Amino acid sequence: METGQKIIQQRINIDELSSNILSIQVSLNGLSFCVLDIDKNVIDNYFSVDFDKKLNPQDLLLKIKAIYASEPILQESVKHVNVIYDNELSVLVPKPLFNEEYLADYLKFNTRILQTDFITFDTIQANESICVYVPYVNINNFFYENYGAFEYRHFSTVLIESIMSLEKNATETKMYVNVNPHHFEIIVIEKNELKLYNTFEYQTKEDFIYYILFTAEQLQLNPEDFKLVFTGQIKENDDLYSMTYTYVRHVSILEPITSHAISEDINADLMKNYILLNSL
Repeated sequence: METGQKIIQQRINIDELSSNILSIQVSLNGLSFCVLDIDKNVIDNYFSVDFDKKLNPQDLLLKIKAIYASEPILQESVKHVNVIYDNELSVLVPKPLFNEEYLADYLKFNTRILQTDFITFDTIQANESICVYVPYVNINNFFYENYGAFEYRHFSTVLIESIMSLEKNATETKMYVNVNPHHFEIIVIEKNELKLYNTFEYQTKEDFIYYILFTAEQLQLNPEDFKLVFTGQIKENDDLYSMTYTYVRHVSILEPITSHAISEDINADLMKNYILLNSL
C-alpha cells in the first residue's frame, strides 16, 4: 500500500509540471488523439486510427492498449484529459422534463441498451437540455488507471454547444451537417433555437442525400431557400458534397475557428475533425 501511495504522489508531481492537454475521441470505428500545449497555446500533435470494421467495446479496449504501447506521445505526462464518446447511444431531453432517476427510460425508446450498461448525462447549457448517453465503462477504467481523474462528454454535447455558439445572434434557419466516414449528424437551428438534432448511418451518397432531404421535408424547409453548412470530413470535390449541391441550392463548408495555433504538420488533418478541435 505504501508503494502504491508513492506512485500516485509521483504522478501528481509530474502532472503539475506538464503543460499538455490531451483530448481523445473514442468510437467503435476508430480513435483520434490531439495534444494542446497550453503554455505555448499550440496544438502540436494529432493522429487518428480507423478500424477495418466496427468493434465491440472489449476489442476496442485491446486496440487502445496496443496504441498506447506503441505511441510515445501517449506515454508522456499530461495536465488534463478530455474523452469524447462518439456513439449512437444517446438522447436529448429538455431540462425541465429531466429526472436523473429515469436515465434508462429516456434511452430505451430509441436505443438498445443492456441492464448492465452504465448511463450518465451531460448538461448542454446552450439550450437548456440534457444529453443522456452510455459511455464505455471499460474504456473509462483504462483512462482512469492511466491518468486518474479525467473529464468525459458525449460528442453530441460538444457539437451542439459549438454550433449554437456560432448561431447565437442568427435570425435565419440553417441546417448543419457534420460528416464522418460512417455516420453524420444533422442540426437545425432557427433563431438560436435547436429545432432538430439526429444521427444517421449511411453507406452510399444516395443514403446521405435521402436523410437530408427527408429531414428538410419534415421541417418544411425549402431546398431552394435554407442554408446547409457542412462540417467535418468533407470537401467541395467530394461525391457527398456534389450530390447535396444537386438538390440544395445554398451549400457551404464551415472552416473551424479556434483560438489555438495549430502546427503546420497536422493542420489539414485536424481541421477535418470538428468535434475534437472544439473539445479543447
